[in-house]
Amino acid sequence: MITFVVLYLVGTLAIGAWAGTRIRNTSDFAVAGRSLPLIMVVTTTFATWFGAETVMGIPAKFVQGGLNAIIEDPFGAGTCLVLVGAFFAAKLYKQNLLTIGDFYRQRYGKGVEVFCSVAIILSYLGWVAAQITALGLVFSVLTNGALSETAGMIIGTLAVLVYVVIGGFLAVAWTDFIQMIVLVVGLSIIAVFSAELAGGAGHVIELASSKELWNFLPPPTFTDIAMFVGAGLTMMLGSIPQQDVFQRVMSAKDAATARNGAMIGGFSYILFAFVPMFIVTSAVVVMGDQAVELVKGEYQRLLPTFVLTKMPLVMQILFFGALLSAIKSTSSATLLAPSTSFVENILKNLRPHMSDREQLLAMRVTIVAFAAIVLAYAIAMKGTPIYDLVSAAYQVTLVGAFVPLVFGLYWKRSTTQGAITSIVAGIAVWVIFFPQINEELSKAFPGQLAGLIAALAGMVAGSLMPQVLRNRHEPRAALHA
Repeated sequence: MITFVVLYLVGTLAIGAWAGTRIRNTSDFAVAGRSLPLIMVVTTTFATWFGAETVMGIPAKFVQGGLNAIIEDPFGAGTCLVLVGAFFAAKLYKQNLLTIGDFYRQRYGKGVEVFCSVAIILSYLGWVAAQITALGLVFSVLTNGALSETAGMIIGTLAVLVYVVIGGFLAVAWTDFIQMIVLVVGLSIIAVFSAELAGGAGHVIELASSKELWNFLPPPTFTDIAMFVGAGLTMMLGSIPQQDVFQRVMSAKDAATARNGAMIGGFSYILFAFVPMFIVTSAVVVMGDQAVELVKGEYQRLLPTFVLTKMPLVMQILFFGALLSAIKSTSSATLLAPSTSFVENILKNLRPHMSDREQLLAMRVTIVAFAAIVLAYAIAMKGTPIYDLVSAAYQVTLVGAFVPLVFGLYWKRSTTQGAITSIVAGIAVWVIFFPQINEELSKAFPGQLAGLIAALAGMVAGSLMPQVLRNRHEPRAALHA
């Protein structure tokens, strides 16, 4: 098993080295030269979301709380990609931008560009940390504890870092393509084998029904409904103004491919996310109370433990190949995205005369620096559930970056003042709802939803108020003249 994992990691490094020979400029490094066909856009978009939380985090939440507990991911996350394809992909593709931050600069100016880029970069801390945490968990389980989770985190980070630094997004796209084939085939076979161990798919579905795991809607109270809506919107809308999603849009060979690739990727993600949920439910059928005892409350350990203790070596190889594919595909994309945004939208404002070669070097150095920061963050947050790390990541972009993007694309009367008011209002209200500031308020209403409402009001008021005041002033000025 360990030999297979080593060979698998070496293989991805070889792909990165090959892709590195084809990198000539920042466009090749950041968006693969805008040349990818539909099948690769679909696989790399699907791979963006199908990470550690999909294989281990979502199933753990599902067996604990049912469909209602996972509204944020996969339902919100998958719908995000569908919305990107339907309403954003073609419009952004035609603008020929390198990063999502470039849009904010062109539409609202450098101030909004820098702030939104900082918000986007910060949102990746939890997302990438979740993948690194999962890598540490996988290596620890594979070695039966001989390798600590912290050591596993370090080794996994280095394995991903090398091929991303060398090959950029071209390496990410090609490894995503191969890894998604491994993922889909591997988990599909595991699901069939799991059903056989459980005595048939009917037993698995029956257990889920008996525990009311299919319940989707929340209790009919104001607070529960608000929390449900807030959770769903966090990744559904907060993930739209993200550089990793934007890179997939811009890497397509044309606007139609960008649109269709995102939508197909989104629908595929929602559907296939049920496969690991089915496998974990099968594990509960097979292992019963032993499942809870084995993982000692850490449900995200249940799936790898089930495979290692109840399945033959071939199935173990298929599973860990699929799991590593999911983690590496997501972590590679989410390491590259914030580093690209930092160089293009923050560093270039400090050093505006950098050559393309200097920008390319800066992107590679930034990837290494960001990886080190996220690794330290992941180690510090060790013990936090993978699902929680991911779900908390996108609240800042929901309240700070989403509204200026939508209104900038679809409302001609939106202004820089409106964008600034939206950002300030959204962030301020969101912070007020922090449990550390007002615990009762945070339990009564979701802070990210309150921040989104404030951001919407701020955009409209900030854009229209100066225009209204100017219109009132002009007749008076004409009268005095």
